[in-house]
Amino acid sequence: MIRYSRVIGTGGYLPEEIRTNEEISKTVDTSDSWIYERTGIKSRRIAGPNESAASMAEIAARQAIEAADCDPETIDLIIVATGTPDHVYPSTGCLLQQRLGIKNAAAFDVQAACSGSIFALNIADQYIKSGAAKKVLIVGTEVCSRIVDWTDRGTCILFGDGAGAILLGASEQAGVLSTHIHSDGEFKDLLYCPNPQAATDTNKSELGFISMRGNEVFKVAVNTLGRIVDETLEANKMNKSDIDWLVPHQANIRIIMATAKKLKMSMNQVVVTLENQGNTSSASVLLAFNEAIRDGRIKRGQVVLLEAFGAGFTWGSALIKY
Repeated sequence: MIRYSRVIGTGGYLPEEIRTNEEISKTVDTSDSWIYERTGIKSRRIAGPNESAASMAEIAARQAIEAADCDPETIDLIIVATGTPDHVYPSTGCLLQQRLGIKNAAAFDVQAACSGSIFALNIADQYIKSGAAKKVLIVGTEVCSRIVDWTDRGTCILFGDGAGAILLGASEQAGVLSTHIHSDGEFKDLLYCPNPQAATDTNKSELGFISMRGNEVFKVAVNTLGRIVDETLEANKMNKSDIDWLVPHQANIRIIMATAKKLKMSMNQVVVTLENQGNTSSASVLLAFNEAIRDGRIKRGQVVLLEAFGAGFTWGSALIKY
């Protein structure tokens, strides 16, 4: 019997604190209009002092489990995508497992920056298709605000905090149609976040903040996401018109619009949460997917293309029949 993985539940969490462009403009040389015109962002959420990647992941995960009407003990595997873990180790996946009280699952983290949730989906899909797991919980969770230099205009305007979750279950009918992941370390210096405690003598002076060469990242992202669209459609022998919804990584409205144009899609078919969330890195695709499901835009039976691009560089897509 051919086994497939299918989305059986989704969840999401955003912290209460809202940091607007106007607030940021009080500390760096910028303005609401300058930020919005270049990024499409108006505000972002900021984790509270007692919140962490694990605590936000728990809320999103519980939502997904509830939506699936699932006994947590039937979950076989927990994969957390994050670039801002609570600890170097144990993994945020293990911390989430403890919070959920799940005893019989394996748990680990995936670090692929903003593409992390797509990479986690790819792994989860393989586990279910192979028969190694029947239910896999995937969570993307980030506290980007703690690795942002709030005096750096080039990065502090972009990022926000939050968590998104998907619960996949084994099915006889296709749900996840295909996943595609890629990476290229050649571009490692265009977007990175140092780890000062593990630094070599040559870069010990670097602080643990995001560093980005925005214009160069933008060019590679647009070209790369265009190619992943073609790859995904070709693998599934589909036309652009077969896609009902595009759920992109929420990095920059211009990148999102370029990908929609590649698909010849109206922006009415694109899920955009960027304006009031900013770039939540590995959480962004799952947060957007969850929002569009819960507000009724994405309906059962529709075909959804999820895609992301992140530091590494990493990039990937998942085509899902919801």
